[in-house]
Amino acid sequence: MKRRSSLLLAIESPFPDANVKLRLLEPPDSCHETLRKRVYSGSYNKPFVVDNGPRRFLHFDFGAIQSVMELSNPVRLALAYTRKMMAFLLFNRTPKRILLLGLGGGSLAKFCYANLPAASLTAVEVNQDVIALRDEFGVPADDHRFRVINADGAAHISRLSHCKDVILADACDRTGIAAELGSVEFYRRARRRLSAGGIFVANICGDKDSATAHLTRLRDAFDGELLSLQVQTDGNIIAFGFKERRPDLHWERIEAGAIDLKRQFHLDFPRYAHKIAVDSKLREARVPRDT
Repeated sequence: MKRRSSLLLAIESPFPDANVKLRLLEPPDSCHETLRKRVYSGSYNKPFVVDNGPRRFLHFDFGAIQSVMELSNPVRLALAYTRKMMAFLLFNRTPKRILLLGLGGGSLAKFCYANLPAASLTAVEVNQDVIALRDEFGVPADDHRFRVINADGAAHISRLSHCKDVILADACDRTGIAAELGSVEFYRRARRRLSAGGIFVANICGDKDSATAHLTRLRDAFDGELLSLQVQTDGNIIAFGFKERRPDLHWERIEAGAIDLKRQFHLDFPRYAHKIAVDSKLREARVPRDT
């Protein structure tokens, strides 16, 4: 990756690895020791960048990683949950209009921009400081098919005048999913803003009880038209909600198509399809049937 000039303040890190650098959105005359204490106590209130040589990380605190970028391959999806969110391509290979709720380090935005050239993308991010770091993560400049908007995601959904083929909701912060992006009312509104055949994809983070509550609200909003994919590495769940009621899915056909998708995008779509199918069939088997 070609590095751009940075105006971020670099401070020494107490990590034993000498290659680690901590960089903050602060003026050059800031007190390093005060900032260091705030960062490591968790009281620092801005996103910050950590470089460890081959990788760059976005953090709100050290309790969780918000985004990871490989400097040698900035477009690669380094985190498992981002790769699994792309499983919407199993159901729609050629989306024209994609809305991303939450920019973060831009992993999904960059991947979609590079690999779906026929799609127009809008990323909505409520935190201006996150947007200020877009160059550090190689997020493309705004152009005729990509733009970043500083706005509240729920409010933006309410104002949408054109429906979207895919809505990707990845709005986890240090406290979990933002409340305004996790209500049943928001999920219903998002469903209404999907085009015919549209798909809503949500990264469900948080503890088990919180995740269960979000999935219940999603099933309510999407009338049960929901599929899910577990992320083993961090416990997240990727949920796929569908605009319309689906006929019986032809899983053999979907899994066969996943092989072509793997060749095209270099992601493990056959495994994603298999896991989604198994989860779907198990759920259907548990639903009581009229006798």
